[in-house]
Amino acid sequence: MAKFSIVVALAIGAGISSTIAFAPASFSSTSSRLRQQTTSSPLRISAVSEKQQQQSPLAPLTVWGEHIPDIIESQRVLRSRSDINFAPTIRSTDVGLARDDIDGQLAYIKQNAFQLKSRMVNDGAVIFRDFDLMKSQPGFVQFYEALGMKVCLDPLHSVSARPTVDGTKNSPVYEAVNKESRKNFFIGMHNEFVGTRAPRAAAFVCFKSAETGGEFLIADGRQVFRDLKPDVVQRLYERNIRYSVMELPFFGWVDNLPEPVRPVAMGAIKGLASAAINAKVDFSVDLRWGEGGYDGVKMLQARAPSQPPILVHPVTGEPHWFCNVHSHSSKLRKDREAIYGAERFEDGASQINKSDMFYGDDGEISDADLEHIDEITMKNVQFVKMEQGDVVLLDNYKCMHGRNVFDGTRKHGVAWFEGWEGEEEMKADVSSSRRKEAIAEPFFASSL
Repeated sequence: MAKFSIVVALAIGAGISSTIAFAPASFSSTSSRLRQQTTSSPLRISAVSEKQQQQSPLAPLTVWGEHIPDIIESQRVLRSRSDINFAPTIRSTDVGLARDDIDGQLAYIKQNAFQLKSRMVNDGAVIFRDFDLMKSQPGFVQFYEALGMKVCLDPLHSVSARPTVDGTKNSPVYEAVNKESRKNFFIGMHNEFVGTRAPRAAAFVCFKSAETGGEFLIADGRQVFRDLKPDVVQRLYERNIRYSVMELPFFGWVDNLPEPVRPVAMGAIKGLASAAINAKVDFSVDLRWGEGGYDGVKMLQARAPSQPPILVHPVTGEPHWFCNVHSHSSKLRKDREAIYGAERFEDGASQINKSDMFYGDDGEISDADLEHIDEITMKNVQFVKMEQGDVVLLDNYKCMHGRNVFDGTRKHGVAWFEGWEGEEEMKADVSSSRRKEAIAEPFFASSL
């Protein structure tokens, strides 16, 4: 029973987290409609900020949007568009402000908040450079408050997996994978979501740039969807996808048990681990025995429910890639090890956080398809070398993100948002213009 207790403790304490973000919400590919399940000094955090820190809500439930009746036709329509812009850059000097004019920068953000957020939604992300306002955490908080962004807790909040930048419990600004032990780990492209929950937006900030590398990576989910081979898109959308979100590789000793005892022990271990894990997450996790893991030993693999790889944006109605295969595929991670070296595992949590991805019916995705997805993803990646004070404001549904390997000391942070002031107005504006000519039909049948 001692080993059982260790497994349960590990599962509760560390095993269900991920440095990237894992897992999906349930989705039926035959369903015609899915519904949501559900003034201070610039360098001082205001009382409002402190209140937000104490009362931040959970990350919101993912809104998948309509099922797309003809996914290939939707891709064809997207390919015909010439108006797709992605991640424009705004420098303080571009808007007539000096780098050190903090008051002027804050006033600019407040006066242009709706326009800036609209660009985030329409263009996937906005890159802010040369703004001294965001060089410190208090100034960064003032930046997103001036925009009217509504903070939420980290998606990994239930397992306390991600530390905050300043080390305080209720801080709204989290670390963005700066550990020296993870510097040679290339974080693949992904949208931030855990189980049934996904922040609607995020702001990534640089407080200190790594001496070498450490670029923040972004990619437009529309462009990835556009560029994939139609037959790959068809297979994935028809069969859905399913993530393996963790492995418990502690059971080599089970094979040494006598035959009458082994199945009983395996059933008991699976039951205890399943109860411990499912008590900590708000989605169903399916545990199954497998071989492999570390040194070919017996392990328990946790798989999350089936979901679509393509999401319909809740504001613009555009279809786009919303699939973390680039970060979660064990094959693609292994291929990157040949370039960057093997992953360094220095604690129990990092050994457990081993993800993979399958079809929604648990079938294996071919190496050829995975390599194609990797090629198309990297073709659309932008490497953004951020300096102190730079911020990338992104729509988490539309913009994927990752991180390059690095040397030196890196200090980046991130704040997550459940939404923003003016979002309903944006929806009304898009609805009144029939959601743009290029995306109105055939794949989006009913407007919000």
